[in-house]
Amino acid sequence: MTSTPERTWQGPSAPERLALLRRTRSIAIVGASNNPARASYFVTTYLLSSTPYDVYLVNPRETEILGQPVYPSLDALPVVPDLVDVFRRHDDLPTVLDETVAVGAKALWLQLGSWHEDVARRGEEAGLTVVMDRCVKIEHARFHGGLHLAGFDTGVISSRRALS
Repeated sequence: MTSTPERTWQGPSAPERLALLRRTRSIAIVGASNNPARASYFVTTYLLSSTPYDVYLVNPRETEILGQPVYPSLDALPVVPDLVDVFRRHDDLPTVLDETVAVGAKALWLQLGSWHEDVARRGEEAGLTVVMDRCVKIEHARFHGGLHLAGFDTGVISSRRALS
C-alpha cells in the first residue's frame, strides 16, 4: 500500500483566485489538445467562447486547435501570458515552472488532479501566484455566474412541486 504525501501547501483563497482571474488578460494553455475527449480541449473551448481572455495554445505536436494557432513552447508565444494553465504530467511540472518563470508570466495554474508542492513553493519564491488542483473553467464560471455554460446544471433543487 502506497501512501499519498500529506498536502501542506495552502493555495490562494476564493477571493484571491477571483482577483487573479479579474486581473488576467491572457492565458497560455500548456498541453493544449486537439482531442475533444481531453479536459484541455473543453477548457480551451470554454475560454475562447465565454471569456474575454486572449488564449494562447502551447503544444509542440500541434499547429492548430479550434482554428487557433498552436505554439511549440511558452517562449515562442507572441506575448508574455499573464497566467499559464497547465495540462501536463506530474513529472513535467518542474520544467513547465522553469519555462513560466523564464518568460515572465505572473501566475501558474495547475489543473484538477495536479498537485506538486515543490513546484508551488519554487513558483511562489519566484514571485508567481500559484493555484493547484483547480480548473480555470470551473473557477471562472463559478465566479461569473456561468456554471451552466461549463456543463453544470445550476437549476434550483427544491422539494416543492413545480407549478404547471
